[in-house]
Amino acid sequence: MQTNFRPEQLIDPQMRESESILRTCVHCGFCTATCPTYLLLGDELDSPRGRIYLVKDMLESGKPATPEVVTHIDRCLSCLSCMTTCPSGVNYMHLVDHARAHIEETYQRPWHDRLLRSVLAQVLPYPGRFRLALAAARLGKPFAGILGRLPQVGTRLAAMLALAPSQLPPRPADTGARTIPAVGPRRGRVALLTGCAQPVLNPDINAATIRLLTRNGIEVVLAAGEGCCGALVHHMGRDEASHAFAKRNIDAWTREIDGQGLDAIVITASGCGTTIKDYGFMFREDAAYKDKAARVAGLAKDITEYLSTLDLGRASAGEGYVVAYHSACSMQHGQQIKDAPKTLLKRAGFTVKDVPEGHICCGSAGTYNLLQPELSGQLRSRKTANIARTGATIVATGNIGCLEQLRKGFAERNSDMIFLHTVELLDWADGGPIPAALAHRAVA
Repeated sequence: MQTNFRPEQLIDPQMRESESILRTCVHCGFCTATCPTYLLLGDELDSPRGRIYLVKDMLESGKPATPEVVTHIDRCLSCLSCMTTCPSGVNYMHLVDHARAHIEETYQRPWHDRLLRSVLAQVLPYPGRFRLALAAARLGKPFAGILGRLPQVGTRLAAMLALAPSQLPPRPADTGARTIPAVGPRRGRVALLTGCAQPVLNPDINAATIRLLTRNGIEVVLAAGEGCCGALVHHMGRDEASHAFAKRNIDAWTREIDGQGLDAIVITASGCGTTIKDYGFMFREDAAYKDKAARVAGLAKDITEYLSTLDLGRASAGEGYVVAYHSACSMQHGQQIKDAPKTLLKRAGFTVKDVPEGHICCGSAGTYNLLQPELSGQLRSRKTANIARTGATIVATGNIGCLEQLRKGFAERNSDMIFLHTVELLDWADGGPIPAALAHRAVA
């Protein structure tokens, strides 16, 4: 592919990187076969190849983003299925991230879009604010029909209310920075990303992770100062905010690395894992953070990736349970982790079913189900129908966004499907308490 960046543009390292990515694309079109939005809309500009054309024209000319570019880039889920399919190794993730940052800098969105994006950026990465927002959403649920008819903002407001849980789990008593010692001789020491939205929506995930690791001789550190990984605002084109979140985490984990040391930084939300593993790239031009970011990125491991290095042994707790494993896009495409979660579940005794069209996104994609509710809803319906075909009674996945998205999808089907993070099932199989959802089903 020919590119025509002006020499003065290539002084910018981000522009140099984008130019290099654009040169890699040969426009073979393989990516169109696995792109969810192209699958739904059939529009070339809603495929990776079409978006690359738009981004190329925008960046080479140095002109502000146009409404057409914004429309098609906003529809991209960043599922990265195209990167798995691409035979040329095009790093579409970095290219679309640059495009989003350029849009944020040069394009004036309509007031209602700016307002919603600002609210999401100021609420979701902060657990306290997020909990308050969800409490307010519970009060708004009875008025969802009325609010949904408001001009310009109604559809998105209705989507936000629909996704908000009717009841929040209680706030864990033992929050905050601390070290949880290993049970028995210490075999390793890891930091656990506590995250932002996940501990509000489902604190049982981190609790199960801590139990499972410490029971197997791993000391777990919740580092002081650690927080949101920055992914939510990063994919909204807000580079300054995302880098600020990332720096805080890098500093927090570097103190632990330089102190008693870390064998890994364990992450239980695959969307966060994809971003943290990219910290080295994000700070490649930052003299103060370049080396620290690369070291942190190198230690980042999904929980199933790390558990695969431990000898958990075989278990029988899962016998008789059929689990549909939903591989989050950020897991299979972003991190290329495909077999470890299923292997661990099978070793724990569960019968594991692959989901038809498993490479296609469920439509969650960070804030996508709030910003693009119509497309997200179509993908959710498609995914839940495919999961239902497996005959499973449990859905397991490694990303909180997918869990909530699929929970809503099956609620729309009036299904009593059980949704659990992979680590909750593994903790139970290894001797931990039975997950509440399974316990309730057993009692019923």
